Amino acid sequence: MILAALWGMVISGMVGFVRVIRGPSPADRLVAADALSVIFTMVLVLLSLYIETPFLLDVALAFSVLSFADMLLMAKYFEHGELHK
Repeated sequence: MILAALWGMVISGMVGFVRVIRGPSPADRLVAADALSVIFTMVLVLLSLYIETPFLLDVALAFSVLSFADMLLMAKYFEHGELHK
């Protein structure tokens, strides 16, 4: 069951990657990149459960925190056009 969910996330990630590349607007690309970060975090969690390695849970947690900060910076840049105000 975990393997099926893992493959579903990988396929969803490929579809999201296409949206990042071919997105019609920067906002669409930003939303797709955020979705990809969530999908990648879930892939790490499912992979950790599948191979029974708790270290990957720490990696997934660190990645999700960094991804959240990255999305805030990108949203601010797209809204104002600069990062230092």
